[in-house]
Amino acid sequence: MFDRRLIQNFNWGLFGLTVFLAALGFVTLYSAVTAGPQFPQKIIYTKQLIWNSAGLMLMAISFLFNYKLLERWSALIYIICICMLICVLFFGKYAGGSRRWLGFGPFSIQPSELVKIAVIISLARYYSKRINTNGLTLRDLFQPFLLILVPFILIVKQPDLGTSLLIVLVAASITLFAKIEKRTFFYIMISGIICIPMVWFFLKAYQKQRILTFLSPDLDPLGAGYHIIQSKIAIGSGMVHGKGFLKGTQNALSFLPEQHTDFIFSVLAEEWGFLGSAGLLVLFILLIVIGLNIARDCREPFGILLSFGITALLFWEVFINIGMVMGLMPVVGVSLPFISYGGSSVITKMICIGLLLNINMRRFLID
Repeated sequence: MFDRRLIQNFNWGLFGLTVFLAALGFVTLYSAVTAGPQFPQKIIYTKQLIWNSAGLMLMAISFLFNYKLLERWSALIYIICICMLICVLFFGKYAGGSRRWLGFGPFSIQPSELVKIAVIISLARYYSKRINTNGLTLRDLFQPFLLILVPFILIVKQPDLGTSLLIVLVAASITLFAKIEKRTFFYIMISGIICIPMVWFFLKAYQKQRILTFLSPDLDPLGAGYHIIQSKIAIGSGMVHGKGFLKGTQNALSFLPEQHTDFIFSVLAEEWGFLGSAGLLVLFILLIVIGLNIARDCREPFGILLSFGITALLFWEVFINIGMVMGLMPVVGVSLPFISYGGSSVITKMICIGLLLNINMRRFLID
């Protein structure tokens, strides 16, 4: 029998905020792909409209079933996503210097986006069975380490360092939230400090160049530093009120690279200025606060960890993307949730919101 409390606990604020962000993203994308002479094609924002529509449908599906079923399905979901990553290495579409997509006719899917959800679900299930007052030990962390290591290696091989590091950050956030034993935390910190300098020798040449460019963009203003310099110019030229919709000169004159994907925040900042940029940040902060409140109000460990993990994913993507386009972080190719162009990204974020709605609707259920 249908429980009326499911409707009563539906978070219309979260739903409305998500739809508004998706609409804002579509409007910003329209400006990014029509103002510049190199983007006369309408196919980009037409595809985004299709992805947004599909995302809303998947969001609805994501809150129709009891989220606790994901505990049973977590292993299957994880295995399917890992298999998709393996398929990318052999059959994936090669574009932009990397192999990240599986093609299905005119559309492509980026499995590394779906892996983010799979890792969150898997870690939530694992930690929900092992939460204790003393915290997790090194032995407890061995299986989560393997769960993260497999997709990390497969994604790095694409190569996609940004997504692989994002998965590590989200996993670390969930692990810290679940609580680590003090001695174990100390060992991990010391090991991390020792290993960080060694990572430099495993980076590819372009990845090293991105880090050096982040430290000093003026070293190569027409090469590796070009993205960051033009992005800063676009953001700064927006001033307080912005230049107006479709009037951004950095975008229109094709100075701003990747303006419809990684650097779309720069387009928005140039057209709507500080006020528009600050308004978008307020919306993202509100989204994150709602996610944390859902985690707080949930009554069982799996739902708490799942909602926190999803919120951590949204936080880190916003933090890294905006930090990246402002020159505060290296350029690592992380999109801005709901705003940047990208079908797999939109689908993933809509499913995440659907799961948050699901947890909120069923927070009163304890069985």
